[in-house]
Amino acid sequence: MLDTRPLDRAMLAAFAELTENPVADLGCGPGHLTAHLHGLGLDVFGIDLSPEMIALARQAHPHLEFDVGTMAALDLGDGSLGGILANYSVIHVPPHDLPKVFAEFHRVLRPGGHALIGFFAGDDPEPVEFDHRVTPAYRWSPSGLLDLAREAGFAEIGRMVRQPIESERFLQAQLLMCKA
Repeated sequence: MLDTRPLDRAMLAAFAELTENPVADLGCGPGHLTAHLHGLGLDVFGIDLSPEMIALARQAHPHLEFDVGTMAALDLGDGSLGGILANYSVIHVPPHDLPKVFAEFHRVLRPGGHALIGFFAGDDPEPVEFDHRVTPAYRWSPSGLLDLAREAGFAEIGRMVRQPIESERFLQAQLLMCKA
């Protein structure tokens, strides 16, 4: 998947260069980005709400750790992570619940820790719900999502917004942030 997405690879590489271990891939799905970050030298593990996704990740990447869990209530100690990747996983969080998720990210990151958030972008000032496979999802303006993250104690490092390619329907965005 990353072969045709050089900008996405560049954001992951920048995240890997800036981030200290350990790193959690939250909403890891089948683990392909967990494995990619491992290949970039990070001590990374994956967490996903779906037992089926965790089973696929474990089968595809038996050398990596994957566990079932929710990003709204992580079974991790305060300040225990150097980095969080949440690539297209917060898109499924209802807007009224996202502040709690960002507060949880802030809790488990150590001071100066980094978070890279991937999401579908739009220009609307409010999040826009749309059908996404089996569950609703939300498109966010990068500034709107960043405002929620700032309220949780994050500062922006950089952002990338790119046009959709191949079968993508919407603008694609990544926010790179650090725990202030």
